[in-house]
Amino acid sequence: MENKIKYGLKNVYYAIATIDSNGAATYGEPVAFPGAVSLSLDPQGDTTPFYADNIVYWTGISNTGYEGTLEVARVIDSFKTDVLGFINSEKHVLLEDAGAEAVHFALLFQFEGDKRAVRHVLYNCTATRPSTGSSTKNETVEPGTESLDIRATSIYVAGISDGKDIVKAESVEGTDATVYSSWFTNVYVPTGVASN
Repeated sequence: MENKIKYGLKNVYYAIATIDSNGAATYGEPVAFPGAVSLSLDPQGDTTPFYADNIVYWTGISNTGYEGTLEVARVIDSFKTDVLGFINSEKHVLLEDAGAEAVHFALLFQFEGDKRAVRHVLYNCTATRPSTGSSTKNETVEPGTESLDIRATSIYVAGISDGKDIVKAESVEGTDATVYSSWFTNVYVPTGVASN
């Protein structure tokens, strides 16, 4: 049975992506990114109407992925070095490299539901550096958070209907049990489509 509602965010992971010249990707082992507070992603793309016979005769829709924000308790050090290009000095001090290039990664996460948790993967993400800031302590300690701007685009998957550009995947009712249980240990990349 399908979920009626979704809530909560947990099990955030990232996996470094290597994108080849065809746009296909291979992934490293997913790394846990604890402290997820919220994730908000808006779809990106354009809708282009074509008019004929005095009506909208055809509509073109482009899917260029998602853009949004991942809010966390704090950006973990491994994400800073693996994805944001920080350098760990000989004295174990993180150095922000002004010339660091974008590192692509898959973002994996889970939303809870009334029937089951739904697991997601965004296949080709980049992230910007978080803002730096905090505020003084008062009578009570109120933790601050950090936010990453995330841009998610597609990868090329050759095994899907003679090749498709895939932006994201999510588990559904009936998802293969092995795929579901290993969601956060291996990035799922499809090899075909279901027969109807």
